[in-house]
Amino acid sequence: MLVIVLENAPPRLRGRLAVWLLEVRAGVYVGNYSRRVREHIWTHVEEGIEDGNAVIVWRSANESGFEFKTLGKNRRIPADFDGVQLVSFLPEAAKPAL
Repeated sequence: MLVIVLENAPPRLRGRLAVWLLEVRAGVYVGNYSRRVREHIWTHVEEGIEDGNAVIVWRSANESGFEFKTLGKNRRIPADFDGVQLVSFLPEAAKPAL
């Protein structure tokens, strides 16, 4: 199983992903491909994401049963804790005083 979620992605990238994957919600794509095809698809995301952000999740034979990668600016970032991949949050940007 493969899931890709895009935010603020250019329409041409969304159209490109729709060639390989089913868009079940706006910006949420699912499919079932081999590692080689998954890496090929992710290369297209890396090349076309521009100012947006993306996350890819796929099935894996590990403790959690899946792995993931992120791309672009987002408060959520992957963090490895003793071999287990979790999500860490960056602090919110301070708001300027008025």
